[in-house]
This record gives sequence, structure tokens and C-alpha cells, in this order.
Amino acid sequence: MSTTIYDLHTHSTASDGTLHPAVLVQQAADQGVDVLALTDHDCTAGLAEASVASANLALRLIHGVEISVTWNQGTIHILGLKIDQGNLALQLGLQMLQAYRNERALEIAHQLQKIGIEGAFEGALCYAQGNILSRTHFARFLVEKGYAKDIQSVFKHYLVPSKPGYVASCWATLEQALAWIHNAGGISVIAHPARYKLTRKRLIQLFGEFKECGGIALEVISGHQQPEETAQLVGLARELDLFGSCGSDYHGTQNDRAHLGQISSFPVDCKPVWNLWQ
Repeated sequence: MSTTIYDLHTHSTASDGTLHPAVLVQQAADQGVDVLALTDHDCTAGLAEASVASANLALRLIHGVEISVTWNQGTIHILGLKIDQGNLALQLGLQMLQAYRNERALEIAHQLQKIGIEGAFEGALCYAQGNILSRTHFARFLVEKGYAKDIQSVFKHYLVPSKPGYVASCWATLEQALAWIHNAGGISVIAHPARYKLTRKRLIQLFGEFKECGGIALEVISGHQQPEETAQLVGLARELDLFGSCGSDYHGTQNDRAHLGQISSFPVDCKPVWNLWQ
């Protein structure tokens, strides 16, 4: 019996991915993915192209988004799956975040200029190709100019707290993000919880507040996650009666944590989020 392959967390050039939406969709189909969600950061600009590309493929496209949230003085990400991309409340919220991204980008460039790195804003703009600006675009520029060997090194030496290019973020609140997603008819999912390096107590606090705001699911599998991390997340999802989701968080690069559809089997003791639309 064949198993349906789900990948419910991917990125395109509409945010910080390297593949255009149509190319991403075709690659997913070639990799045997049956159900793909395009979840670009704080925008839905890639969904139209992805929809056209998926029309003649044996692949179901789920319209999604990944919203940046400030929680407990840190940044977390909330996925919205099966959203109505034309929803006004959602789009107004995303426009607010996009405007903030531009402000942050100018400040990052200013901070880098202080240490002698010129042209960072313009360089990041070139990599963004007219789409939303992210720290990854700055990272690609800095690698190109020889300031670091790879993107991971850029983040480590320039773009994290206490480093010269770091700018503290002020994103949407958890309540705002979930309201936008639910107003657009979407299903809310906490993205890659294991990557936030929170204690079990903090995770339970986050998940509890998420559920109080109407949150639906946890991404219990993300990329090449450690088995013990998956087990912990599945246990908490069951304890809090939340659904589970899975995704590669694919950005189209060789350094991705996992490639399209190449993620662990979904745990049998966790309620899959796709049960909500089947």
C-alpha cells in the first residue's frame, strides 16, 4: 500500500527560498511529494504562480504562510495552512510585517556599515529580487563579498544577539497571528518548535497560550529532527489535544535540514493535521 507523502512547510523566492514557486512545485512532484504547502515568510506572493504550476501535476498544493511572531522576547513562527490568500485581515497583517521588514533591513545595513561593510542594503535588495527582505538575503550578500564562508557563518558572526549586524525584532503577537490565520479560514501550526531551544516548561507555556488563542497543531516533524525531539513533541501534542504536522522547511539550498518530502514517517500516535481537510 502506497503512503501519501506530505510536506507542509516550504519556501520560494517570494521570501527567502532560492527556487521560484513553479520550480519548487515541479521539484516537489519529481520527488514524489503528494501534498505540498508553500509557506513563505510573511507573504503569499508566490501562491498564484505555484497554483498554476500545480494544475497539471499529480500533486495537491496547500496555500500557506509562515508568520513571524514575538513571544517571550524571542521570535517564533506560526504556519497558516489552507488559508484564503485574498482575506483582507490577513493581507493587512502581512503588509504590516513586510513594512517592518524593510525598516529592520535598513537598520541592519546601518549597523553593518558601522563596521565597514558598505552596500549591504542594496546587496540584500538584489538577492530579494523585489520580494520581501530577510536576514538570509543579507547573509547571501555577505558570503558573496567574502565576509563569511557560508550563510550559517554569517548568522553566527553577524546577525544574532550581541553581534554587529543584529537588530532586535518586533513582530506580530501570538494573538494577532492566529487571528489573521483563522480569519482567513486557515489552520494554525507552530513551526519547528524544537528549534527554539526552549525548556519543557517554556514549551508547555507556549503551547498552552497557543491553544488558548485557538491554535490547532504543532509541527512535530521538521527537517532532520532528532528522534527524541519528535517523541517529546508528539507527547505534548497528545497531552494538549493538538494535531500534528510535518514539513521539511525546504529553502532550495544544499544546506537545508531536509530536502522536499524527505522527512521521517509520521508518528502513528499523533493526530495528523490533514485529517482536518480530508
